[in-house]
Amino acid sequence: MHADRRPVLLARNRIELAVRKYLAERDFLMVDPPGLQRSPGNETHLHAFATTAIGNDGVGETLYLHTSPEFSMKKLLAAGERRIASLGHVWRNRERSALHHPEFTMLEWYRAGEPYDAVIADCVALLRIAAETAGVTALRFRGRECDPFAEPERLGVVEAFQRFAGIDLFATMDADGVTDAEALAAEMRRVGLEVPREYTWSYLFSRVLVEKVEPNLGLGRVTVLDRYPAAEAALARRTAGDRRLAERFELYACGVELANGFGELTDAPEQRRRFADEMNEKQRLYGERYPIDEELLAALPLMDDTSGVALGFDRLVMLAVGARRIEDVLWVPVVGGDR
Repeated sequence: MHADRRPVLLARNRIELAVRKYLAERDFLMVDPPGLQRSPGNETHLHAFATTAIGNDGVGETLYLHTSPEFSMKKLLAAGERRIASLGHVWRNRERSALHHPEFTMLEWYRAGEPYDAVIADCVALLRIAAETAGVTALRFRGRECDPFAEPERLGVVEAFQRFAGIDLFATMDADGVTDAEALAAEMRRVGLEVPREYTWSYLFSRVLVEKVEPNLGLGRVTVLDRYPAAEAALARRTAGDRRLAERFELYACGVELANGFGELTDAPEQRRRFADEMNEKQRLYGERYPIDEELLAALPLMDDTSGVALGFDRLVMLAVGARRIEDVLWVPVVGGDR
């Protein structure tokens, strides 16, 4: 089994070297955030692995393996770093499929004082570098192809919902971005989509996105899905011209989400409110909540306007070499779980 996979794994190493070279040439400082955190992240549907740290006094404290290095990296930005990047392992529980693995490699980077168009351009460049390094002209996944060298499509979320699902998202939120679940349910029924008995606006949004929008993205060329509803962008600042939307984008190739980026929110009271809302919803849905990182909230006002993005490195390799599962591009997959 290893012999069959070894050429792909060697390609992975070459792509990693090429990615590091790209970042070094643009003066990014590679940092190494710790995996153990008091707060692993505060998004409703992200689930962390918990452990107990025993102090010298024998007293235990719950710590978590981070779901992203974001909180640590923002503290470094607050301390004065300008361009930083991390390529390392992160952990997410309750996730295992052809595209998900409980422990995976994330490339995350930030540009202080630069718009998020700059990190979008980075993402497109890295897709092209991965293809060139693998010696291919197209990214591939299960019969779908994407030309990373073609001009990317930039598509707003509201436009995507109208195009692929026939749904008017603006009709389901007010001028300040407050959402109306009943209005979104009515839009779904109008176009013949099934609505469950119990729902929230966020649940319905995610369902339409996954079932109707995502399968149509990144086909033939890369899609930058841009300007998310503010309600679906807990860590992003709102757009200057429309408070209903936020500076959040996701990058797609072959129908696969590769990256998630933001114009970063630096308003600490607003961030605290969003974290609290997310944790209240996690408590309601899953019966658990994670602590809020007070050091992060203290750091946010010290940050310049910053753009940042996280890219799934394993998925990038998977598409560059045409693998069918994420485990095919991991040196040693985690044992157990659903495969």
